Amino acid sequence: MNTFLKGSLLLIAAAFISECLEFVINVVLARELGEEGLGLYMSILPTIVFLVVIASMELPVSISKAIAEKEKIYHKSILEHTIRFTAAFTVAFLAISIIVFPLIPVFNTYHPLLPWLLLTLIPIIALSSIARGYFMGAQHMGKIAVANFLRRAVQLVLLIAVFQLFHFDTDLAILIALCTLIGTELVVLVYLVIMFVKEIKVMDEKPSTPVKKSSVLQTLLSVSLPTTGLRIFHAASFAIKPFLIKAALVRGGMVEEMAMVQYGKLAGVAFTIGFFPAFIAHSLLIVLIPTVSEAYAKREIHELNHLLRKIIAATLLYSVPSVALFYFFSDQLTSLFFEDSPASVYLQLLVPYFFFHFFVIPMQAFLIGLGLVKDAFLHSIWSTTVSFVLMFVLGSMPNLQMDGIIIGMNTGIVILTIMHFLTIRHRIHLTHGVRKI
Repeated sequence: MNTFLKGSLLLIAAAFISECLEFVINVVLARELGEEGLGLYMSILPTIVFLVVIASMELPVSISKAIAEKEKIYHKSILEHTIRFTAAFTVAFLAISIIVFPLIPVFNTYHPLLPWLLLTLIPIIALSSIARGYFMGAQHMGKIAVANFLRRAVQLVLLIAVFQLFHFDTDLAILIALCTLIGTELVVLVYLVIMFVKEIKVMDEKPSTPVKKSSVLQTLLSVSLPTTGLRIFHAASFAIKPFLIKAALVRGGMVEEMAMVQYGKLAGVAFTIGFFPAFIAHSLLIVLIPTVSEAYAKREIHELNHLLRKIIAATLLYSVPSVALFYFFSDQLTSLFFEDSPASVYLQLLVPYFFFHFFVIPMQAFLIGLGLVKDAFLHSIWSTTVSFVLMFVLGSMPNLQMDGIIIGMNTGIVILTIMHFLTIRHRIHLTHGVRKI
């Protein structure tokens, strides 16, 4: 638990700095791209997330779990098989993407170079995923913290430098902003590869035991496939959400250009503010996956019970004051982006969404560690279906519009949180018949 606590605190501290930088990044983007440009930028981000999820094959999660559950003498062999598998998958995915990208209609709204720019992300993400997975599983959280910090710091520096020196039209400005995003991932990759090579050299000096290729692939894919399915579903629903919201608003009587602007303020302003404290939850997720996996493999159920209680208490400790701040100081917070913005009301209405979201993230880590990825996937399907139906139906009502959209989002996250929690309790209780949490 000392390792867990130290790793958590280190990641939380680094993530706090990164989120502060992310906040500033979004303020810069809002001012440089304008309302409509920010809406377009935020609309393409879910598509990029979708691409990243497929390219990574959720290797950070599967490698982390495999490394945490196996002794050190097996690590080198596991990584060798993983590297070969990742290289083959990356080449195949690149070939498919080169054919498919020009056919995707979403890209027609943006600069023609955007699809080719995004292709460079595939090998970058695939390679960095291997290093991330190893460092997570081996509990080298310092390297993960540095990588997370670099991602935001480099992007902010590049954005400020480029937009201070040059002025672009909207299409080119969005492309340049995305170039800084990809350039940042490249810098992170270089850092992770350097650190990873050093670890490999240390492994070469120590005795190791080979593991069968089929065994490694089975171990990785048993986690990667369902987890990737879960992330693909999340990414796909995230990618669909902007278009669903805009379609509902237009159906409710809002002009299409105004619908784009409203989504930009929802995603670029309200989400940026509301998701800010989630850096704590994401930091806990990174440490929880290998910790829960190891504890469950050893059937240390008492430790899992204790850990779950601590995580819930810690989440309450920061989530309650966070959402209170969002509700009572929404005007001051949203004015950092745009003056007299309707995002102020959006932020207040989304308080339940953010509150329960802070609990969902560490609970998802528990589900993965307990081998319940399929359950997490089914929970997401049910909650997202209910959420999307409500968002479209209520958002299409002229008297609700964005209020109806937010009601649907709040309902979905509450359902998801309850399902996650009940499933975790059931698995832990069923495994060893321990007392209820």
